[in-house]
Amino acid sequence: MIAIILAAGRGSRLAQYNPDKRPKCLLEFDGESLLQRHLRLLSGLGVDAVHIVTGYKGEELHAAVAGMPEKPTVNWHHNERFLEGSTISLQSAAMVMRSGEDVLIMDADVLYDPDILTRLAEASSANVFLLDRNFEDGPEPVKIAVDKGTIVEFRKQLPTGLAFDQIGESVGFFRFNSVTAAWLADRCDQYDQQGRGEAPHEEVLRDLVLDSDIPVNIVDVSGLVWIEIDFPEDVVKARDTILPAINEKLK
Repeated sequence: MIAIILAAGRGSRLAQYNPDKRPKCLLEFDGESLLQRHLRLLSGLGVDAVHIVTGYKGEELHAAVAGMPEKPTVNWHHNERFLEGSTISLQSAAMVMRSGEDVLIMDADVLYDPDILTRLAEASSANVFLLDRNFEDGPEPVKIAVDKGTIVEFRKQLPTGLAFDQIGESVGFFRFNSVTAAWLADRCDQYDQQGRGEAPHEEVLRDLVLDSDIPVNIVDVSGLVWIEIDFPEDVVKARDTILPAINEKLK
């Protein structure tokens, strides 16, 4: 199994906690950056190779990883068009998705209980979305709506009148078999050819669950703490609530 980490973001909304304007995934918690933490945990799960998609200040990511004593084999894919949507970042790793390997796809800006990644890597299903039912509703969370075991919507904004019997937030981590990964690579190419490069990669994943016949399963991670870091208040919560909870569990 290999992993793709989407790490092209700038974190421009986090200036007060990032005065050096470093890439967002280099924010540190307990002296370890989010990116370094991903690599350490992936290595512990036996992931052989990690493909990191860079964009903003990619050279700083290279430097941060170079100093790590233990890590998987790291491969770099630079997205020159990182100011567009994250679909282009995912497309930058299209060769990886067509490699014939099972693939983990991960957002780089997440701090999380390691058991979340373990559940994803060890899931028995070939294609997996992670769902957290314990979430605060609002305009920002990417929501997974499920009805009778099938994903019926995957977006921040759900259509009025949508029928579902379960809803949760997407953690931003996914697992796909080789066939599905290649399908996603093709769909990223289609978006680019259609001039839809500004779209977030979640739209490509939405197409997978709504416009294909490929089965996708849910792994429920409710009760395991995590946070996607987009806003200053997320940094505070990560530092003061999420990280202490993780550390207490790991004692």
